[in-house]
Amino acid sequence: MSCWVTLILPLFLFLAWVRQSHRILGLTLIGVLIITFIFPASAYAQFGILGGIQNLLNLINRSIHGILNGIASVTQAIQSLHDQIVWPVRLIRQAREALALLISQNRGALPEILNTPVRSATFPIPSDLEARIRNGQTNDFAALAQSYNRTFGAVPEASNADSTTRNLIDADDAVALSALKTLKASDQSTALILESGNRIEDEASSAAPGSAPFLTATGVAANIQSQAMMQKMLAAMIRQEATKIAEVNGRRKRYGFLVNKAQQGVSDILQRK
Repeated sequence: MSCWVTLILPLFLFLAWVRQSHRILGLTLIGVLIITFIFPASAYAQFGILGGIQNLLNLINRSIHGILNGIASVTQAIQSLHDQIVWPVRLIRQAREALALLISQNRGALPEILNTPVRSATFPIPSDLEARIRNGQTNDFAALAQSYNRTFGAVPEASNADSTTRNLIDADDAVALSALKTLKASDQSTALILESGNRIEDEASSAAPGSAPFLTATGVAANIQSQAMMQKMLAAMIRQEATKIAEVNGRRKRYGFLVNKAQQGVSDILQRK
């Protein structure tokens, strides 16, 4: 249709020129149309936008390609520094393998030692006392005291022993029960520390690089707890020794009192004669 328009329009102008003698206007329009046909305006095809985008990308690549390559090189150098110097992958793998070997060799040794059967009592009442001493529980102290009294006997009545003897017996029983309760608490603490050690070993075998200080702090805290329990056991031993010395002195005082009482009795007998 555009072809017909381009043909009819010049013809119409030519007729107008002939009829109205507007030669200048007709020649001008004819010249414009002829120039338009000879030199048409360029039209953008479908891929013109894509070509512009490609040109833009080429410009970007030419301008920042070197910068991007430099950034990639620096990043690779930093990664190599971390892999070889800061957190060497090969050495970390070797450490994990060594730790796994130590865990497999020693994990069951300590619980086996702790659970070694060492019970020796054969009679029912002493066997019950020994079982309560070694159960590692701290919620049965009342039952422990009852079992202790059934095994070693209760404090004599006032009609069966003098006050000094009863005080010595009561003091010895109190110190013995205190030491046994501390022993049960120590066994319970030992089990908890072993469990904490197993958890620390498990965490260390799969820990990420850089977490060693946190595992070290956890191990130090568990070690401090173990040392504190050892100090409590040492204090219990010192109390036992002090009580033993006090008991010996108490017996000596009692012997002196009895000797003095015997002398007084002999003196009374001699005076009667």
